[in-house]
Amino acid sequence: MFGLEPSKAAINTLNNFKEEKIKKVVELGAGLGRDTLFFAKNSIEVEALDYSSAAIKIINKKILEAKLSNFISTKIFDVRKKLPFENSSIEACFSHMLYCMALSTSELKDLNSEICRILKPGGINIYTVRHTGDGDYKNGTHIGEDLYENDGFIVHFFSEEKVRQITDGFNVLNIESFEEGKFPRKLFRVVLKKK
Repeated sequence: MFGLEPSKAAINTLNNFKEEKIKKVVELGAGLGRDTLFFAKNSIEVEALDYSSAAIKIINKKILEAKLSNFISTKIFDVRKKLPFENSSIEACFSHMLYCMALSTSELKDLNSEICRILKPGGINIYTVRHTGDGDYKNGTHIGEDLYENDGFIVHFFSEEKVRQITDGFNVLNIESFEEGKFPRKLFRVVLKKK
């Protein structure tokens, strides 16, 4: 759906990881692994989690083809559950468009708490979301909150205020707007640092 090249968000995030000397990350909602492989090819270890067993199968195939099994491990996982990591054990988390899936604000707050729990003090969480300036916002069927269904996909759209509402335990380092794809999708890339 999104192509094979790494996302703009992942390319920009690599710079954050290098600045913070981060060598190992958890990617939540890894999809088909385009960002997973990009990080691994840049010597960052990735634990890639995704809800879809089919997606994880595809990533595993790509790992073997690219000979990156030393850098990537995968797990089928539902982020609405307690994350499978110890407290304060992870350097960084990354997710591209996971937060704008069909998750309620309450579920997003729970996810934020879980990410905060597993990150080391000073750990980084970087995620992207489609924002309320996106052309699909308020199009399609309104599901509730800022969720709209369009062409079979439910998208949760974010205002900057909503981003700030779900950041307990973090300092907001940056909220930057960017565009991706032909439509184009209009997104925020959010950079958080655990207090």
